[in-house]
Amino acid sequence: MGTTYVFAILQANLLIYWYGLNDSIAWTDSVVHILLLALSAFSVSFCLGYYRPAKGKYVFLLAYCTMQTVMWTALSFYIMLYTFPQDDSYRVWIHQALPVRFVFGWLIITALGIKSLIWYDMEEQSEKLSRKEATERLAREAELYKLRQQLQPHFLFNSLNSINALITLRPQQAREMVLKLSDFLRGTLKREDQQWIQLPEELQYLQWYLDIEKVRFGHRLATEITAEEGTEISMIPPMLLQPVVENAIKYGLYDTTEAITITIHAWMEKDMLFLEVKNPFDAELQQPVKGTGFGLSSISRRLYLLFARHDLLETKAEENIYTTLIKVPQRYDKSSNN
Repeated sequence: MGTTYVFAILQANLLIYWYGLNDSIAWTDSVVHILLLALSAFSVSFCLGYYRPAKGKYVFLLAYCTMQTVMWTALSFYIMLYTFPQDDSYRVWIHQALPVRFVFGWLIITALGIKSLIWYDMEEQSEKLSRKEATERLAREAELYKLRQQLQPHFLFNSLNSINALITLRPQQAREMVLKLSDFLRGTLKREDQQWIQLPEELQYLQWYLDIEKVRFGHRLATEITAEEGTEISMIPPMLLQPVVENAIKYGLYDTTEAITITIHAWMEKDMLFLEVKNPFDAELQQPVKGTGFGLSSISRRLYLLFARHDLLETKAEENIYTTLIKVPQRYDKSSNN
């Protein structure tokens, strides 16, 4: 409205001092023309907010702006002639000024219409981008959730099979394994909605899993877990280590009767958490580098979905030692409840 007042004042003074019109006529002419012009421009902007054709929108805009200009020119023209019907000098002047006013009004209305069209298009693009990002985020979270859920049945079936085997031969160990499995699954439920947890929580979760496996394999399975200073505040997606250790047990124990030691080492370098899992394997019986299985492939997929990087999971086999290295970029704005 402030701009409208300024235009009205400028036009009134122009008509008074340049064309020598009567003060009341000049002010009335200016107010009527400028207010109706502002109303026409607002009408164009309002229309574009609700209707913008997918094709030929600029042709539609020009046609609509031209129509609004014709209406503005005609309406203001007849209002002024009806208001001052006896002033012949003004009647002559307004007829002469009609083409100029039409062009002036068309330029203003069209310019504001183009500005409104561009603004609405940008708003629409922003909304589309927001919806696309929200859809992609939901799809990513759904896939992450699916990957996490797929890990549980695989481990649960193995545990139940082990319990079934122990019931007859070692019932006490079977009962112990059931209790430890209960603790493990209870911890899983608590982390159902968490996308990030601190490393000590993940290591506690891993320890519950190892307690179950140690009942299953007895003295044959030993583990060494070390976490360097500074890792206690690092964040990690839950259940990231368990599939790696399960993979290590599979390659280290399934085809041998010897005892093995699986080492798990965590350390920080700048803003990256490193998790290294090592296990021995029999190179004559196994070729672990040719297949990582569902566990490691799911971890690789989860890391890609979270960080859009393919270099965060590395595996290698050297001198009968299979090494899995996981790198987790740290995001310090994350919390364990996200």
